[in-house]
Amino acid sequence: MKNLFLPLFSVVMLSSCASVNYSYDGKVFKQSLETISQQDLKKNLYVIASDEMGGRDTGSPGQKKAGEYMIKQYMEMGISHPDKMSSYYQKIPAASLNTGRGRDLPDSENILAFIKGTEKHEEIIVVSAHYDHVGTKNGVVFNGADDDGSGTVAVMQIAKAFQNAKKSGHGPKRSILFLHVTGEELGLLGSKYYAENPIFPMANIIADLNIDMIGRCDSENCGKNYVYVIGSEMLSSDLKKINVEANNKVTQMELNYKYDDPNDPQKLYYRSDHYNFAKNGVPVAFFFDGIHEDYHKPTDDADKIDYEALQKRAQLVFATAWELANRKDRIVVDKKNQ
Repeated sequence: MKNLFLPLFSVVMLSSCASVNYSYDGKVFKQSLETISQQDLKKNLYVIASDEMGGRDTGSPGQKKAGEYMIKQYMEMGISHPDKMSSYYQKIPAASLNTGRGRDLPDSENILAFIKGTEKHEEIIVVSAHYDHVGTKNGVVFNGADDDGSGTVAVMQIAKAFQNAKKSGHGPKRSILFLHVTGEELGLLGSKYYAENPIFPMANIIADLNIDMIGRCDSENCGKNYVYVIGSEMLSSDLKKINVEANNKVTQMELNYKYDDPNDPQKLYYRSDHYNFAKNGVPVAFFFDGIHEDYHKPTDDADKIDYEALQKRAQLVFATAWELANRKDRIVVDKKNQ
C-alpha cells in the first residue's frame, strides 16, 4: 500500500498544480481584482492627501509622514521590501536632489515594496507612482489628491491584489516591484536616482507601468469611461497589445492615445517617471486622466476624486501587470526609445 500511495499522492499534486488558472476568467484573478475597492482607495487617499501631510513636498516632514503611513499599509498586507534592502526606503541624499536650479532640499526617499515571483523571480515588473507633491505655498496646503495621491493609493491596492493571489496559491510567476518615487514634481528626481542606482539590474525589468493622475477627468472627457495611455508601444510591440487585451476582457474603457506621441506639444511622454525607465530601454505604459481645472492648485482635494474611475483604472493596470507577470514569454523590446 505504501508504494501505491506515494505515486497516487504525486499524481494528485501534479493534477492540482496543472489546474492553476492564471487567465482573466480564473477565480483567483477575479477575486484579486475585486480587492481593488473604491472603499480602500478612498480611505487611503483621504489620509495621503490630507492637510496633515502638508502637501508632501519632497523631503518635507509631511511627505515622510505619508511614507510612514504607506509602509504601515504594506506591513499590514504582509508585503515586505526587496531582500537586498534593509528597509522599504531607498534613501536619496540631498546632494543628489540639489543639482541645479538653486535648490536646498533635504534628504528624501523612494519607497519600495516587493512580491517575489514563483518561477521567474529574476524578471521584474515595476508598478510606479510618485508620492510627492508641491507642498504648501503662502500657508495654503496643496494636497495633490489626484497628482499623485491617486496613483499612490492605486499602486498600494494593486499590491494588495497581487498579495491576495499569492495567499491563494497563485503568486505572480515574475516578481513585482511596487515603486513609490519622490521628487517627481522637481524633475523626475526620484525615478532618475532609482534608474542610476537600481536595486535590480535594469536589464531584468520587463516593463514599468506608471500611474500619474487617474482620479479625475479633463474637460474633453468628463462623463466618459476612459483613460489616457502613453508610451505603450514606444519600445515594445507586445505591451500595447497586452494592455488592449486586458482592457477588452476586464475593464472595457476607452483607451485614449491623444498624447501617445513623442512630438505631442504637451510632451507628456517625457513628463512622468516612466521616462527614466524608457531611457534605459525598458518598455513603459503611462496611465493618466488629463490636465483638469485643479491641476497644481490647492483645490486638488480628495473629495473631488471620481472613485469609480480611479478603481477601474487601477484594475486595468493590475490586469495588465497580471498578464506581464504570468505569460510564458517575456515581452519583446523591438523598438528604440525616442
